[in-house]
Amino acid sequence: MKRCFVTGGAGFIGSHLTDRLLACGYKVRVFDNFSTGFIEFLEDAQKNPLFSLVEGDLLDKEVLFHAMKGYDFIFHIAANADVRFGLQHPEKDLNQNIVATFNILEGMRLNGIDQIAFSSTGSVYGEPKVFPTPEEVSFPIQTSLYGASKVAGESLISAYCEGFGFRGWIFRFVSVLGERYSHGHVYDFYQQLCANPNDLKVFGNGKQRKSYMYVQDCIDAMLLAINKKKEKLNIFNLGFPGYIDVDFSIRCITQQLGLNPTLHYTGGKQGWVGDNPFIFLDVSQIEKLGWKPKVTIEEGVKKTLDWLQKNLWIYEKRKSLFTASGI
Repeated sequence: MKRCFVTGGAGFIGSHLTDRLLACGYKVRVFDNFSTGFIEFLEDAQKNPLFSLVEGDLLDKEVLFHAMKGYDFIFHIAANADVRFGLQHPEKDLNQNIVATFNILEGMRLNGIDQIAFSSTGSVYGEPKVFPTPEEVSFPIQTSLYGASKVAGESLISAYCEGFGFRGWIFRFVSVLGERYSHGHVYDFYQQLCANPNDLKVFGNGKQRKSYMYVQDCIDAMLLAINKKKEKLNIFNLGFPGYIDVDFSIRCITQQLGLNPTLHYTGGKQGWVGDNPFIFLDVSQIEKLGWKPKVTIEEGVKKTLDWLQKNLWIYEKRKSLFTASGI
């Protein structure tokens, strides 16, 4: 791994990964259409002579295939991760998650690239019966278009690994927290409280239990697995070995802000269709390689909120992106 091609490299996780790869001395090219990513996240990367940026869409095969030339390792981080509103635009999951992954794999085949790391999700397990949920559990009925599209992406990668001799690393993330976070419950709650510090709408009943992990811990785990595990196909759950419920997260946020809002629950065990009420992954496989998280979930929530408080520009930027895309 000397020349790394990062899709979605202007996004939350992708930009942190880009910074880390550059710090390790790798040549890095980011490919991003800036539909959810931000050029501001690449401010430090752009100062590095090993960095290059191509603005393009993964559905544009001609631009994509040309941009991939000369690189030997693909980090496929780009995706539509809009679980909550996925049913409003189902074609987006098909195109941005499934077709885009196919295009990446074809670009690899045509350019002689044979290594790929893929950001999947714990959502592929739907609503499992086993907790913590191990990698080898059977996939259940899918409950979200996002989860279904990631299962399809994993399947394509495994088929290309088998058929064309690729080597793949599939990482099933829980939700990730940290600096540059611009999508998820901490973001949504803080946005609400900025607008009205006295009231907070909470989807579901507040009892949904979720595991989260800090972004740097996530990248530590990815790079460790890539360096130490060299099978044809390597699958890892990535998450914190514990979980919190939504109410606990709300208390962390409101205490840090010094607020005591009235909570308004929408009711039910799910916040929306496709919301998994309990996500807790077995991370013993990555732990066996020597990985341990450095940041607890509570610390991750606080770090995320601290960054949001110092970077209010992200809300206006996202608002303009959504307006431009018609959301």
